[in-house]
Amino acid sequence: MLSWIRKRIPARITGRLAPVAAAFAVACTPVTAPAPAPSAAEVALSLDDVPGTFVVYNADEGAKAMSRDFEVPVHLDPPESGPALNLKVVVDASGLEDIARVADDGNCKGSGWVYTCEYGSPQNDGESYAPFQLFGLDGVKPGDSGTVTYTASADNAPPVTGTTRMVIGGPTLGSPDEDLEVSGVVPGRKTPLTPEFANRTRFSADRGVALRVEAAGGLTLEPRHGNCSYDAATPTSAWCLFPAGAAPGTAYRTRAPLTYVARDEQLTGAITYSWSSTPEKPAGHPVRGTGAPLTLTATADEEFGSPSGAVRVNTTVQADYRPVTGTVRGRVGDTVEVRLGVRDLGPGRLVNDEPKGRFEVVPPEGTTVTSVPYAFEDLNRRWGCEQPEKPGGAFVCDLDSEAFSWARQGDGTTVIAFHVRVDRQVTGAHGTIRTYGAYDRTPGNDTAAIPLEASPAPPHRSGLHPVTWAAGAVGAVAAVVLATGYLRRRRRAGRAFHPGTRRSLWASQGISWRFVVSRRTLPKIHVISWAIR
Repeated sequence: MLSWIRKRIPARITGRLAPVAAAFAVACTPVTAPAPAPSAAEVALSLDDVPGTFVVYNADEGAKAMSRDFEVPVHLDPPESGPALNLKVVVDASGLEDIARVADDGNCKGSGWVYTCEYGSPQNDGESYAPFQLFGLDGVKPGDSGTVTYTASADNAPPVTGTTRMVIGGPTLGSPDEDLEVSGVVPGRKTPLTPEFANRTRFSADRGVALRVEAAGGLTLEPRHGNCSYDAATPTSAWCLFPAGAAPGTAYRTRAPLTYVARDEQLTGAITYSWSSTPEKPAGHPVRGTGAPLTLTATADEEFGSPSGAVRVNTTVQADYRPVTGTVRGRVGDTVEVRLGVRDLGPGRLVNDEPKGRFEVVPPEGTTVTSVPYAFEDLNRRWGCEQPEKPGGAFVCDLDSEAFSWARQGDGTTVIAFHVRVDRQVTGAHGTIRTYGAYDRTPGNDTAAIPLEASPAPPHRSGLHPVTWAAGAVGAVAAVVLATGYLRRRRRAGRAFHPGTRRSLWASQGISWRFVVSRRTLPKIHVISWAIR
């Protein structure tokens, strides 16, 4: 039918019938409906990372306890199979009625005991929310428990259900309030550590006591105790179980010390440890110690109110600083760039959160620092170092500031550009740069000179001085008078200059002038340049 119509429509239609014919042809063109968007492939959901057992709070905390730590992570299995469309998790906490209260945390919708967490359509590794806040109750005992159930589902995934046993923990065990600081640790040499704690509650730790130790900053633990499990053959984490537990109102320490070792070139490190009366072995500790088991012994009850103990370690290694200096070299009036800073000669390296120190710069006499510019996060800043309060004071450059956040180079050099103006020549003048480092134990090379090599200003720059301008004004008047008389005498003698002639004339005040003649008669003089001779 459509082909017949097209044959009957002339190839060229003019006048009023053209739009009608075109519209008719379009209306008769068959319309193909758009294909429906393909639905997302079916995915599988996983609740494997939700803990099977979770300590809600310790029994002695009672109604004062509050926690937001319980989360329900949902993953896609495999991770690249997503997205999961309209993923949601329904959490039923009614099994906690005798041990805890729950309340809205703003992440999920619900009331009473049931909350729904809407995760949208996540891809890859899924999502995780804390469905509610948990609050304690008075009158609970260690070991009391309840169960939370949860179901995850999506439009393109079958539902999956999980449960977690929520347990009331044993008594709170306190560690020393004050951090311990240990100095003079020699790398490679074993250093002792004796953790201690107190049970100040009315509850007994009947299920035993567990110690968790973490080493950071390059420190490693010695894996030698049979009742301890370690994360590796050269471990940085240990978990030790003491089945005897701890009685109420008592304090303990390990009978023998644990030991740790600092590696070469290490400046600092840290050890943290915590005690638990609900001993659950953490994942990732497959190595069992082969030596004699570690045991506990009673100790004096001191200040044990902290949830964890900490030890700050300082080794005997140094980071020796040497100044990076330069010469202020230029003519009077020039502003030159001089790169100043420090070089870390080691052997220790500042790789953790150690303070990096500073350097101070006193510029040479006869100069002025106009800026110490740097760029940070697409912003150009003028002063990378703190300016002195009084002239002649030191610029203080803090190596921990944003100006130096990316300035350190691979060889340990950290520098910044000082823009220095040369104001005048001062024979023998020099500034100083001095470095300061918390781990620099070689003071003999901490200071260096910043020499000044100033040359006289060029002639054109000297003319900018007000005195020179005054002299030039007087000389200009004299030059015009002399040049006018000179030209008139040449004209009377029949030797007048042609227009455009240029001549030099030595005038007063030690100034040489150049002028141009613009007319043959009644000559007009234009001064075109002058210079001091």
